[in-house]
Amino acid sequence: MLAYATNMPDDLQAEALAGLGASPAETDELLAYNENAFALDSLSSEVCFPLPDEPFVPFWESVAAEARARGAFTVLREHLPQLRFPVRPGISETEGYRAATRRGVPPEEIPEATGLGIERPEAIELVIHESPAGRIPLLIARRREEFVALLQALTRRNEPEPVPPAQGALMVSGYNNWSRIRELRRRWEALPPPERETATWNEEFQRIQGRRELYQDRFILLSDGPYSAVPAADLGLPEAEWRAISLALRRDHECTHYLTRRLFGSMRNNLLDELIADYTGMVGAAGRFRASWFLRFVGLEDFPRYRPGGRLDLYRGKPPLSDGAFRVLQALVKRAAEALERFDAGLPPGPRGPEETALLIAALASLRLEDLAAGDAVERLGRTLSELRGRLRPAER
Repeated sequence: MLAYATNMPDDLQAEALAGLGASPAETDELLAYNENAFALDSLSSEVCFPLPDEPFVPFWESVAAEARARGAFTVLREHLPQLRFPVRPGISETEGYRAATRRGVPPEEIPEATGLGIERPEAIELVIHESPAGRIPLLIARRREEFVALLQALTRRNEPEPVPPAQGALMVSGYNNWSRIRELRRRWEALPPPERETATWNEEFQRIQGRRELYQDRFILLSDGPYSAVPAADLGLPEAEWRAISLALRRDHECTHYLTRRLFGSMRNNLLDELIADYTGMVGAAGRFRASWFLRFVGLEDFPRYRPGGRLDLYRGKPPLSDGAFRVLQALVKRAAEALERFDAGLPPGPRGPEETALLIAALASLRLEDLAAGDAVERLGRTLSELRGRLRPAER
């Protein structure tokens, strides 16, 4: 079995961490933080990329087609009840909000449903994107104000919780789609009573609640603002070019998380996950991985000085790493990013097809952060990629 076969043994990982200045206690923290959660056993010659679409895609295809004719926000608010409510303190605790979002009561019947405050609805777009993990809906906001409003409505229960300036994307998972549930009810009611498995709709609803694929959706919120709040001037790029790169980078970054969740069973707020996702996003958006860009994104452009408030703060772990362990993590991240740049320089420039993209993601996912920071990281990645290609494309295929 390939999974983690090329990792350093735990004692060598501990030795490597100690070499970066970690105390025994900090070494234990980092070994736990860097534990690999990806299960690569599912990657075999039977897997083909892109993966099959999930069951929610046909619904979103129809919504996207309608949005092209009537406008994305107009159509979305007919299906996403959160978009019918304003963002204001305490609204999530009102009976009307709970009725609409938890029980599917039509917002037209609720006085509190006065609408989400969107100044420029034309700045919101809906597209269906083809990714290595299958097609997935993208809700794109071309202005920061609209992105923040959508994020607060769809992921903060319409509460005015602050959104970090460096956050420009989010994957929404497990979204209860009441439009799909109402369609299930229409189909159930259309059946002759003898053909129904249950006597009442309440009983039928209880029966299907365990089959979440029938009514739960996944989609991605995206902004085209500067990636990680990094100004275009900091990278020496024209503003319009940087906005286009930022949108593509975010899109492919989130689709990487989508693939690791579907294929490898994990999607975390962890530095390994973020390095893998930024690698894939950067290659897809700009053709190559640049360690200097990644370090700027996370706040390490002046290593060993860390810029307070940098994106790295979002991935400190739960419970958060101690200050000493966090400093060692910064050194690991810098070494890993530089090794990844050297590795990528030896590959054909991107963008890459879905199978090659998935193989590269899998190769990175099979290692730990200490392995990517090791002196032989480029060779490790090369061997791992070759083994994965053999697994996915055996000689008889």
